[in-house]
Amino acid sequence: MIPSAQLGFNLQPLLEQLNQDELNKFKSLLRTISPQDELQHIPQMEIEEANGKQLAEILTSSFPRCWVEKVTIQVFDKMNRIDLSKRAKDELQGLTQVQSKGVTHPEEVKESLEGEKPGEGAEHRSGVKAIGQTWKENYWPEVRSHEFTQSYERLKTFCNPETLPGPFPYTVVLHGPSGIGKTTLAKKWMLEWTQDEFPKTLKFAFYLRCKEMNRQGTCTFAELLSKTRLDVQEVKIPDQGQNILFVIDGFDELRVPLGSVIHDICGDWKKQKPVSILLASLLKRKLLPKATLLVTTRPGTLRELRLLAEQPVLIEVEGLSELGRRDYFLKYFEQEDQALRAFEAMRSNPALFHMGCMPPVCWVTCTCLSWQMEQGQDPATTCQTTTSLFLHFLCGQFTPVPADYPRGPLAAALRAVCLLASGGLWAQTSMLDGEDLKRLGLQESDLQPFLDKNILQEDTQCEGCYTFIHLSVQQLLAAVFYILDSEEQKDRGSCKPDIRDLQTLLSKEERLKNPNLAHVRYFLFGLSNEQRARELETTFGCPVRPGIKQELLTSLSEGTDPFSSTTDMKEVLYCLYESQEEMLVKEAMAHTREMSLHLQNKVDLVHSAFCLQHCRNLEMISLQVEKGIFLENEEASESHMWEERSQNDPHTLSLWMDLCSLFDSNKNLIHLDISQSFLSTSSIRILCEKIASATCHLQTVVLRNISPMDAYRNICTCFGGYETLTHLTLEGNDQNDMLPTLCEILRHPKCNLQYLRLVSCSATTEQWADLSSSLETNQSLTCLNLTADEILDEGAKLLYLTLRNPQCFLKRLSLENNQLTGAYFKDLSSALIVNMRLTHLCLAKNDLGDSGVKLLCEGLSYLDCQLQTLVLYYCNITSDGCINLSMILQQNSSLTHLDLGLNHIGVTGLKFLCEALKKPLCNLRCLWLWGCAITPSSCADLSSALSSNKNLVTLDLGQNFLGYSGVKMLYDVLKLQSCPLQKLRLNIDKSDAQTQKLLSKIKESNPKLTIERDDQEPKNNRPSSHDFIF
Repeated sequence: MIPSAQLGFNLQPLLEQLNQDELNKFKSLLRTISPQDELQHIPQMEIEEANGKQLAEILTSSFPRCWVEKVTIQVFDKMNRIDLSKRAKDELQGLTQVQSKGVTHPEEVKESLEGEKPGEGAEHRSGVKAIGQTWKENYWPEVRSHEFTQSYERLKTFCNPETLPGPFPYTVVLHGPSGIGKTTLAKKWMLEWTQDEFPKTLKFAFYLRCKEMNRQGTCTFAELLSKTRLDVQEVKIPDQGQNILFVIDGFDELRVPLGSVIHDICGDWKKQKPVSILLASLLKRKLLPKATLLVTTRPGTLRELRLLAEQPVLIEVEGLSELGRRDYFLKYFEQEDQALRAFEAMRSNPALFHMGCMPPVCWVTCTCLSWQMEQGQDPATTCQTTTSLFLHFLCGQFTPVPADYPRGPLAAALRAVCLLASGGLWAQTSMLDGEDLKRLGLQESDLQPFLDKNILQEDTQCEGCYTFIHLSVQQLLAAVFYILDSEEQKDRGSCKPDIRDLQTLLSKEERLKNPNLAHVRYFLFGLSNEQRARELETTFGCPVRPGIKQELLTSLSEGTDPFSSTTDMKEVLYCLYESQEEMLVKEAMAHTREMSLHLQNKVDLVHSAFCLQHCRNLEMISLQVEKGIFLENEEASESHMWEERSQNDPHTLSLWMDLCSLFDSNKNLIHLDISQSFLSTSSIRILCEKIASATCHLQTVVLRNISPMDAYRNICTCFGGYETLTHLTLEGNDQNDMLPTLCEILRHPKCNLQYLRLVSCSATTEQWADLSSSLETNQSLTCLNLTADEILDEGAKLLYLTLRNPQCFLKRLSLENNQLTGAYFKDLSSALIVNMRLTHLCLAKNDLGDSGVKLLCEGLSYLDCQLQTLVLYYCNITSDGCINLSMILQQNSSLTHLDLGLNHIGVTGLKFLCEALKKPLCNLRCLWLWGCAITPSSCADLSSALSSNKNLVTLDLGQNFLGYSGVKMLYDVLKLQSCPLQKLRLNIDKSDAQTQKLLSKIKESNPKLTIERDDQEPKNNRPSSHDFIF
């Protein structure tokens, strides 16, 4: 939070100059002027009701200084209050000059960046232009250069005075995976700037490459700038700091822990500091607070960057689109049919195809597949896994070693380059230098075969440094390091403290600290495939060590269940898919009983389909399918895109069929939950066919919020005569034609359904009548939950009449939130008199009122009424309704559980209930009074009732403020071990030390009493829901 005193101008008097209409206009423009809607986390009402002083406090306490300054002046300009805009700018200008004079910097500095004369910066601009050529050479074919331009135009909008006017600092972050084009975009922006593309923006630019910065010693900030500007030997802070651009390229390459960076940040230009500390100080705006910063980084370090940077604008670099990738292949291959064949092979592997948005991966793929097609091999086989593609690419660079040929230089070179790759990954860097080689016991000559093939490359911008052609190649080689069967290899790695063992690499803790290790793990499983291992051995003469599969398998089962969380499960499925080893999959999933699949994209579908085909012991499966996986759920924005997806959809359905085969292979599967899923007519048909022909015996089926509209009906059709099904839940907004199918299920002679939950269902009165008739026929259904259905009073009346029929076997009925009123409760009351089976009734969230309660109590008053649990949560009941309930509770009623939560019964209503609790005939065991406007003064009556009552074991007083005085009144009875209460819920203020002390005494003297703290919001799930069992 930035206090008002730190703004460049005093905001409060400026806003107080506005009349009420102008202030309202200012507020209105606030929500429209920012491209990212910075105000979205502030309640709109809070802003609308604020006066000028309050609005100034909200803005200055909730947002970064630079944002407040920028937006304030922009709004004043749009309101045509030029006087206020000028006043703010003048104050800013004055502050900037004061800050410039106050900053410590070398006194002997002679040249100012602002004083640059024509021609002096030519050498620097030439250097920038040279590195800017990278965007044309780095695997970017000219045919798709407009995609690069589109990404670049998006970047320009954040650094253009025409769109974002004012002298304000910005931090723009370009993030994306390795090779996506972040550096290229940043350099192009610098290049065009030096060519005066933006004459009104920045005047001076510095390119800070973190890979190189790691290798520099300590220096002052002024010395650092001198090193990065070829035309500046000594640097002076310009008066207008906002005229400076810093490109911080590769933030993820910084090798300093975040904690030590933040701890050592400073703003002194003359102080010697490590370069990483200077960069962090720049990001924290301790140095040149008005400068514009353009930062590139991989996604794994975004969290750390957010902690350093002040309100950064995040831009994801998306790389090549699907059409861009297709055009890339057409450009690379001379023949169109070969290009399209290779492109389809890549697209058949969604994970690999996703990586293809990175131009280097497209280049690797094209290079590898072109070799294979020249040899008459099938490119689809190569693209089956990411491991197979990158391994083919690697092995294709070398001539295979004859089987009888002794291990020679190539095997030694492989070990050396793998050691280097592993060392770089553990150090979390992709650039390695002579010091790194020396530390690992390597020489450049050891790596020569891989340097000759450009797999390992000398960095053109940093002499004596090396980088791999792509991060994925480095990760693959690091994986090879761990699987080579060589004592020499083991010894060589174990003596290097920076390179950890295989078990450490496979641990979840290390992957969280170093995200790049996750992909090494995928490659390890891929290399465990026997065919991949043979390919590696044939090419380099280096066999894979025995037992690697078992080590990998053991790593999956160590610690917690690998399928216990969605993230862990996805990683495991990815690993198993990369292996393409059926026996490994079967063994890995042999003890898995429950699984929750969240299919977010086609990658998830591919991995899940492969693995679940080989799963044999599942008992419970939950499935969620995101929109976009199946063709019929998306509208085609472009006809050619629709055509391509149509051609690809059969492959998706084939994968879906493989996944649905789990119903055949898992004979013990009893629970199916499909929720929040966007399916299609074709995928629903396949699902139904698999369920109908399955050898499993489903007992519980949950369908919640799924599409298309007829999905519920079609799936439920499978369960007509399905003898093992006992629990069925249907929840969603598109069940308009659901009841006829349900009635057929209920009337089927083989139906054994015991529990039916129908939520948000629309039906006609005739259809509700049909359901009522079916309930009289069916003898298995005992629990019916009709929640938030448009049943209304007419439909409810039909159910009430059904309850009177002795052929109705219902024991538990919920009619929650069905817009019922007290008008028809006479019918329900009469049904309670004659029904000998109904024990649980929920009427929550219906407007019963006191009159409805009175009618209900007429039925409850009969001795033959068997009702045990009554839920009247949020039913508009007052103290008058409690009079009738109190009378029932005093009459030896069967009622043992009563929920009156969120009814305003107050002090008087509680008094009536306490009178009932004192009576010996009261059988109530659980009473929920959550949010019932009970005050501390009511606790005297409650204490008296508890001292007399011998049956009440659960009391909920949550969302009622009792305070210390209320708890003190209850203290004398609660401390007694003779008190029957076992569970008490209270709204407890943790900061109230007196109350906390009192509760501790109660727990000490009465250990069997559990006191729960109620910290839930009143609108959340009612506390009694767990006791009203369905």
